[in-house]
Amino acid sequence: MSNDSKQASQAKSYRDTLNLPDTPFPMRGELPKREPGWIASWEGSEKSGGLYQRLRAARCGHPKFVLHDGPPYANGQLHMGHAVNKILKDMINKARMLDGFDAQYVPGWDCHGLPIENAVEKKFGRKLGRDEMQAQSRAYATAQIAQQKQDFKRLGVLGDWDNPYLTMNFGNEADELRAFKRVIERGFVYRGLKPVYWCFDCASSLAEFEIEYQDKQSGTLDVAFEADNPQALAAAFGLGSLPGSAYAVIWTTTAWTLPANQALNANPDLEYALVSTPRGVLLLGRKLVEQALERYGLKGDIIATAKGQALAGLAFRHPLHDAADAGSGPYSYRRLSPVYLADYVSDSDGTGIVHSAPAYGVDDYQSCMAHGMRTDDILNPVQPHGSYADELPLFGGLNIWKACPVIVEALNQAGRLLASSPLQHSYPHCWRHKTPVIYRAAAQWFIRMDEGEGVFTKDKAPKTLRQLALEAIDHTSFYPENGRARLRDMIAGRPDWVISRQRAWGVPIPFFLHKETGELHPRTMQIIDQAADMIEKGGVEAWSRASAEDILGPQDAPHYVKSTDILEVWFDSGSTFWHVLRGSHQALAHDSGPEADLYLEGHDQHRGWFHSSLLLSCAIHGRAPYRGLLTHGFTVDSQGRKMSKSLGNGIDLQQAFKKWGAEIIRLWVAASDYSGDIAGDDKIMARVIDGYRRIRNTLRFLLANVSDFDAEKDAVPFEQLTEIDRWALTRAAALQAEFIQHFRVYEFHPVVAKLQLFCSEDLGGFYLDILKDRLYTTAATGHARRSAQTALWHITQAMLRWMAPFLSFTAEEAWPFIGKTGQSIFFETFHNLPAGDDALLAKWQRLREIRDVANKEIESLREAGQIGASLQAEIAVTATPEDHALLASLGAELPFVFITSKAQLQPGSALGVQVRPSAHAKCERCWHYGPEVSPTQAICQRCAGNISGESARQEQRAFV
Repeated sequence: MSNDSKQASQAKSYRDTLNLPDTPFPMRGELPKREPGWIASWEGSEKSGGLYQRLRAARCGHPKFVLHDGPPYANGQLHMGHAVNKILKDMINKARMLDGFDAQYVPGWDCHGLPIENAVEKKFGRKLGRDEMQAQSRAYATAQIAQQKQDFKRLGVLGDWDNPYLTMNFGNEADELRAFKRVIERGFVYRGLKPVYWCFDCASSLAEFEIEYQDKQSGTLDVAFEADNPQALAAAFGLGSLPGSAYAVIWTTTAWTLPANQALNANPDLEYALVSTPRGVLLLGRKLVEQALERYGLKGDIIATAKGQALAGLAFRHPLHDAADAGSGPYSYRRLSPVYLADYVSDSDGTGIVHSAPAYGVDDYQSCMAHGMRTDDILNPVQPHGSYADELPLFGGLNIWKACPVIVEALNQAGRLLASSPLQHSYPHCWRHKTPVIYRAAAQWFIRMDEGEGVFTKDKAPKTLRQLALEAIDHTSFYPENGRARLRDMIAGRPDWVISRQRAWGVPIPFFLHKETGELHPRTMQIIDQAADMIEKGGVEAWSRASAEDILGPQDAPHYVKSTDILEVWFDSGSTFWHVLRGSHQALAHDSGPEADLYLEGHDQHRGWFHSSLLLSCAIHGRAPYRGLLTHGFTVDSQGRKMSKSLGNGIDLQQAFKKWGAEIIRLWVAASDYSGDIAGDDKIMARVIDGYRRIRNTLRFLLANVSDFDAEKDAVPFEQLTEIDRWALTRAAALQAEFIQHFRVYEFHPVVAKLQLFCSEDLGGFYLDILKDRLYTTAATGHARRSAQTALWHITQAMLRWMAPFLSFTAEEAWPFIGKTGQSIFFETFHNLPAGDDALLAKWQRLREIRDVANKEIESLREAGQIGASLQAEIAVTATPEDHALLASLGAELPFVFITSKAQLQPGSALGVQVRPSAHAKCERCWHYGPEVSPTQAICQRCAGNISGESARQEQRAFV
């Protein structure tokens, strides 16, 4: 046999004497393939029950933590935004369970409202009757929930999936009405005719929450209103007469509102001018004369000025007053527009005079009402689907947007158009349809924000709803904190909340209005109770089928009209604290009150669910329904663009399941700073996968090296552990304390970053690297190896719990190899790590810094080709007195810390490291180089002793 063959044979036989790591925990996760198995095991069987139910039984009596689920719409396939939201909720709940809480989580769905009606209309058309629309909507929502539920489970989200809350459950529909009754009793509900946001696609009013702003191109118009009494206008300016016809000029971006003009507004404190031009005498804001004339291409001279106060009561003719077809009846243009004084008019742009169409503007409406106009006098020719009434002269039947150029041309033909140009500006759009909305006057039901009278008030709230809500914000925790100012600003400036909708699929407003007076039936509050009882048995459909005679009896029924309005969908979800936490799922409620510990949604919900929930809870209870609010950003691509199908820049959730598995999506969410937008694409996900592999490989190493370790029999007490093992546990304990603090304020990305750093730097790049010699080469049951295994066992126990909130599948997969057989890791709490020795942290931090200096010198020799592995090197360390003392405390273990075959220490005035290749033979078992390597066996004396069982040398060594 040749020498090479002999050495190879010896190396193989020596390999058999090593304690090589071994574990059935696979290197490859095969997540897409294996995750469904874990989900199936969590769902359990009828006999064993699901994991969620067993966790509730195990946690019974523990402090409660309730994260109340903001219900997604039961409409459409889930996307990455849904995934981010539900994963965040799941991570928080699991972290709270690990912290010892009974973290109950009941998922919910928003089942009423326009998104579902729209989907039904797309399939069946818009001519469905009310009963059919309700039946089809309920069936559609039921099917959507089933589909979405499976995908939420696929994400690894633990919850009461067998008993979720649905806003369309009969009991929830009924209790929502009872909540509505309570809001009425507190004096907050009233009926009013005022302009509200109106969407033509919805054919309904919208709440402030349902509006978003997008750019829109409009045409600006400067329009002249001829003075009906020029002599009165002259007198207002101290003139005896005017040199020709006179006109008040307005500037607007909403040409479609001009047919409904009923007044002009001027500011009493601004200065106005009469300007003589070739087009007649123009009335303009004094400050705006120059730029207005430039727009009109005119030259002119100011002939008089006066304060706006002087204009009060002057009348001007509608600009289409003299049109050939000015019409007759209420919409006739042969009418006058009086000047009303209003503080909101400014001279920052336009002409300083504002045209007023009270049906289509809040300021217009308030000004006209303040000056004595009756609601019956308000002209409202725009119909619910966006067209003018047929009887409107010149433009009847036209869609208002298409009518704009026709109106411009009519004004031009009438000689009343002074200028027109395009303008790109921010304009309100429907949140759902992304189409422009308008203000439109309609009789609606409102929740009042400020002082005022409500209908059927029983025990009036001591403060206004705005005051109650602002105070509640002060007592709420925000994550991140900037959410407080955002919600406060929205509450401080919001108008009254319009809560009625003119649709079919929703909880009814069970009112009967007198046909002549418009007053509510005197038994309205009892009727609400009656309606709630009917709905609890048969759903909203039961009330829809009931006639006025069924409810009021034959005597009253002929005199009343049954309202067909429904409560808007934000009332549905906003009242879930009442009809879920205190209704269908009362076990969720804290004994101390109805508040949930946390509401969590995207930051757009400051004007949505957070907002509506706050107002309703303050209206009913006088406080917020939540103790904390957490908001997350939108999902965007690497360029910061919101993920969307139209841009083709999104990550398809179903494909992500197949390609990466849910675990990678979970890690991506956990690793992202959710306080801002959350970026994702293939490159970003590739980095996430690399991070996952680093964690999994570290976990596999840990499991492999404790596979023959029984903590009950083999564990070494902390004070008897070798020093580096005590350092490792102290470092793990410090890290766990940081992690728990992060978890308690719902932070995950610092945990992921620190965990990955711990795996790569503290463990892989330092501790485990040093530990391999002791784990592999010393006696299998000796103190040195058991000390190391004790530390690794504790670290693995802790690390699996750290991972469990976000790497739930992997932690569950690994748990049987080190935990309780047959039991989920989610029954555990954070691992009780042994008491550490904080003094070791500073000591070993400095030792690692010195080791880094040595590693740079070793790497230089490796790059020069003088050595291969670091064990081929010998080093000499020169150290200051402080560093010398640290290094000297390691004794014979100094070379093991540097992972070199020899390390010498000498005093000096500065740190220095010299490295040279070893001139000695290599031990074929431990790979150390040294003079004691046996020339016959090719191994060192230490290894020979370990093989023979003579462990005296091993046990006498002062292992670090």
